[in-house]
Formats: sequence, C-alpha cells, structure tokens
Amino acid sequence: MTTTKTLYLLCSAAPPVFDVARVIEDAQARGWDVCLGLTPTAAHWVSGSLDGLAALTGHAVRWQYKLPGEADVWPAADAVLFAPATFNSLNSWALGLTDRFVAGVAAEALGKEGVPVVAMPCLNSALAAHPQFDQSLAVLRGAGVTVLYGEDGFTPGPAGPDAPPHFPWQSALDAVTAG
Repeated sequence: MTTTKTLYLLCSAAPPVFDVARVIEDAQARGWDVCLGLTPTAAHWVSGSLDGLAALTGHAVRWQYKLPGEADVWPAADAVLFAPATFNSLNSWALGLTDRFVAGVAAEALGKEGVPVVAMPCLNSALAAHPQFDQSLAVLRGAGVTVLYGEDGFTPGPAGPDAPPHFPWQSALDAVTAG
C-alpha cells in the first residue's frame, strides 16, 4: 500500500509563481499531495487561476488565516517548500513576523519535528546585498531550513529585469523529496 505524503508549497509574488501549476503537477508525479499557500500579492497575480489550482491540488488555495473555530482544510504537512521566497517573505519569516499566512505556516513548521523545510529565494542582486538578507538566511539555516541559494540553488541576477532567466524548480523539488 502506498501512502501519499503532503507537501505545503508556499509561494511569494515573484515571476516563477506563474509556473506553479506545472510545479504542482511535477510534485504530484513524485507522489506528493500538494497544498498551495500564497502571499496576498501572489494570490492577486494568479487570481484568474485560483479555481483551477484548487481543482489541480484538490485543496483550497490559501492566502489568509482561517477564522478562530474554523476547521483546518489542509492535511498535516510532511514537508514544506517555500519557493519562490522573496526578500520580504524570507526576512519576515526569519524575524518571526507572521502577519501573512505563508510566513506563519513556514514559521510554525520550524517547530514541528520531522517536517523538513526547504526554501529557495528569488530576488535580485541589489536586494541580496542588503545586510538583513544574509542574517535572515543564517537564522533560517540555523533553525534547520535547507536554503537553496547560490551554487546550490537560486543565483540572483542584476536589479531591473522582471523575471530571473531561470528558476531551479526541479532542484527545489529534489531537495524536498530527499528531505
């Protein structure tokens, strides 16, 4: 008997979020039951696809916290992948600022034993030069997060272009699967 594991795929508003349907399908082909969480801006960016993404995953796409007393509509996570994770989302997560749903889910995952957490940043080199960014990566790595950045993941390009030339989604899925 095979058991499907649940992956929480958390996405910030960065151009690779437009590939999320393909990423969900790739994760499902690897045996994952995918639950999709978005920042409010990412949800706005893909708003025309939210119903299709919910149908693809079989779960509600979430970008807001549930109300007190409401049942949780997602099964428990076996792994968490936060990608693309923007400068703002990574810093919020590392600082424990959980006013956004995905930052709160990612922060809570750090305290759940046996749940591997992987993050792949997506930002430009000007934002990566900000001193808080390196501190945030160090905090997350110190908390046990596998951060795929630099040679092992995403390498930022110059400030200005709307989209990175390549976002290594397959590396992110590989890291979660190896988790």
